Amino acid sequence: MAELVYDQTGRLLFTKEMKKEYTLLVPQMLPDHFAMLVRIMQNEGYKVEMLNTTGKAIIDAGQKYVHNDACFPAILVIGQLISAVQSGNYDPHKVALVITQTGGGCRASNYIHMLRKALEKAGLGFVPVISVNLSGLEHNPGFKLTIGFLRKALFAVYYGDVIMAAANQVRPYEINPGDTDKAVEHCLDFLLEDMAQGKGMTYKSMQRNFDRILTHLKTVPVTGEQKVRVGVVGEIYVKYSPLGNNNLNDFLLAEGAEPVVPGLVDFLIFKIYNRDVDVDLYGGKWIKQAVCRFMMDYCKKYQHAMIDALKRNGFRAPGDFDDLHRLIKGYLGDGNKMGEGWLLTAEMLELIHSGTPNIVCTQPFGCLPNHIVGKGMIRRLKDDYPNSNIVAIDYDPGATKINQENRIKLMLANARALAKEAEETRSAPRETVQA
Repeated sequence: MAELVYDQTGRLLFTKEMKKEYTLLVPQMLPDHFAMLVRIMQNEGYKVEMLNTTGKAIIDAGQKYVHNDACFPAILVIGQLISAVQSGNYDPHKVALVITQTGGGCRASNYIHMLRKALEKAGLGFVPVISVNLSGLEHNPGFKLTIGFLRKALFAVYYGDVIMAAANQVRPYEINPGDTDKAVEHCLDFLLEDMAQGKGMTYKSMQRNFDRILTHLKTVPVTGEQKVRVGVVGEIYVKYSPLGNNNLNDFLLAEGAEPVVPGLVDFLIFKIYNRDVDVDLYGGKWIKQAVCRFMMDYCKKYQHAMIDALKRNGFRAPGDFDDLHRLIKGYLGDGNKMGEGWLLTAEMLELIHSGTPNIVCTQPFGCLPNHIVGKGMIRRLKDDYPNSNIVAIDYDPGATKINQENRIKLMLANARALAKEAEETRSAPRETVQA
């Protein structure tokens, strides 16, 4: 058994010896994106498992070991990790927990400290916790974010976004249930095989892979009818995680709707842009701003390649980050950047402008920024866009799934009524004016 090593502050370190013996447990947020990231970590020599567990035991563990004023995503993430360690499926002395840490003002930056406190309370203080961050917050001898790993992770975000965007346009219409999921799995396999061989990591190869992904997804047999499109926005974890939003995507599909979920790339660029804006708002070194702008230009270049590929292959494509930034003018300023900040409102505006005025805004308990830029902006958007059909759904330990689904069903009923009214207006004969 690896010896437990602590740093000068008393933090338990993940050592090089642990890398050989320990299994890293990763909470899931985006199924396709995280599936790729986990397999990339495995190719880097780590033993990794992504947790796909669900059920009341997770919320019970979260509520038992996390303060009840904490935000709902913290309760779920920490509850899922502790529940897994206590499940009997792993040797508690041979697991480590992986959690992201942004370093920003959002309480998500403190999840790692809350997790360590919860582990101590549960008698599991010997379990190491690894912070995945780009802010230099914590270091571990046995876990390194190498340039090669970061490049693969970045490419996984883009590949994940293009897969999610296209699959959401195919899955609602597939003739044979499950065909889309099989096509996605095939795409993940060839992408990861290429990455393991050092391929697919250039701009040109990414363009080719975009076309490979989309060409393969186009082979799925589909029906021809158009279903009601429903956008999904909100706090990043509850927006994407099936555990956090009670399998919202599956519910929308079961109700005969087509989910439209904005990708992760915009959030990535948004976080870099915020560092750029900080220099203008609060001062700072010009070199920091120059690095941020270089990184933004790099990310935008690949985002444009993704958008062009979607359009070229006959799929609807989202706007780019600059489009979102233009749409938010007059609503929120650049300084409103806590949590999802102005990006959340901008995503609602983009959905409305692109023909998806029906929107579910996921609102987790305890996320104050999200309530301001999400639920707090709905009245303003409805005033400016009377055709918008937005419902805010609260997700918290006490919220019942049936209540959430009934509210979404009401929104869908209104969406179908509006669509029918619009169709009748278009097909009604026009009166001719007599000379």
